[in-house]
Amino acid sequence: MQNWNSTKTQSDNRVKKLFFLVAMPRSGNTLFASIMNQNPNLVCTANSVTLEIMKDLFLLKQTDVFLNYPDHQSLDNVLDSVYVNYYKDWPQKYIIDRGPVMTKGNFALMQKHFKKPFKCVVLLRDVMDVLASYMKWYTEEPTAFPNRYNLKNDEEKLSKLMNKNGAVAKDLDAIKNAFNYPELCHFIKYDDLVQNTEQEIRKVYNFLNIPYYPHQFQNLQQININGLGYNDGVVGKNMHTIRNEIKKEYNPYIEKIPQRIREKYEHIKF
Repeated sequence: MQNWNSTKTQSDNRVKKLFFLVAMPRSGNTLFASIMNQNPNLVCTANSVTLEIMKDLFLLKQTDVFLNYPDHQSLDNVLDSVYVNYYKDWPQKYIIDRGPVMTKGNFALMQKHFKKPFKCVVLLRDVMDVLASYMKWYTEEPTAFPNRYNLKNDEEKLSKLMNKNGAVAKDLDAIKNAFNYPELCHFIKYDDLVQNTEQEIRKVYNFLNIPYYPHQFQNLQQININGLGYNDGVVGKNMHTIRNEIKKEYNPYIEKIPQRIREKYEHIKF
């Protein structure tokens, strides 16, 4: 059950600050959130539905019902208020919303309806490492979602992750476009986050221009936001499980990536 802070006042909502997180899966998202969420005044969300809400509302403009009575101003008012209304009862002052806001289409939508400049943290990891992490997970976990499709081998599974509507592709597109807006984005390499954690977290606070919180980097906790954790039964067990200590480990699956996948994506490095 979600645990809202009933003592929060209306003024708390007005001073809430919203930021964004863009990253491919298996790139340190959950690790980053687990660390940042130690700060009681800040929350880094799980995969957020807010951007999907905005896109669905925007697509209403193409329906016959809307075109029959094209009240753009009223629908735009709803679009303008999606983020404010979604998070208005969250008790935290600072919110980092995770989603691919930096794809070209999503960024255009945000520019029109978010109404103010925003800052975005971007986590970077080489695509081969992302795919190797996926391989390790779905090979060792039978319930992992890539195993649910009628796919014959690793090449087919990894290709599906990388196709236009795959789990990796849309976030990869967002990352590529983010490099066009360096003034809005702060980039963190996965290896730096793991090997120089405190230094990288301090850089995030400096970029967001919010007070630093003294984090601890051992005995990390699984994600729990306002009383809710990930329901990994939907995507597969342990998809978002993190180790309680931060360390870089060699993944032998990096050597097992099929050659045709390697030839197609190995050049994508950050």
